[in-house]
Amino acid sequence: MPLWHIYHPPNTYTSEDKQNFARDITAYYARVGLPEFYAVALFHELPADSFYVGGEPTTASVRITIDHLARQLDDPEMRKRMTRGLDALMTPYTHDRGLYLEFNINEVARDTWMIASLFPPPIGSDIEQTWAEENKPIPY
Repeated sequence: MPLWHIYHPPNTYTSEDKQNFARDITAYYARVGLPEFYAVALFHELPADSFYVGGEPTTASVRITIDHLARQLDDPEMRKRMTRGLDALMTPYTHDRGLYLEFNINEVARDTWMIASLFPPPIGSDIEQTWAEENKPIPY
């Protein structure tokens, strides 16, 4: 599952912006075969007195942490390409709005997470495809 934590100042995103951002995140992962319900985006609005960059309060910064649990990449060049792709995904919601962006991606072992009390099915398996088609976890 990709789990996104998006930390931002107040009034950075409207409800519609959040919906569109979450849909773009979901589409990014669905295009590589992940079930849509794997994608989770949490928006954390932080006032300036709770958001500091370089020891100074900020009202124009966005900090995103992404946990990748469903897939991990071993190849450094593939990781760079993915990171650039995710930066491009974020651009309309950050850079294009004049916001300073920092983000990082954490890759977590697949055997250390569960969803609906189930371990995720093997990558590329028929059951994973069924999960994607049904958009929900199904016991196997």
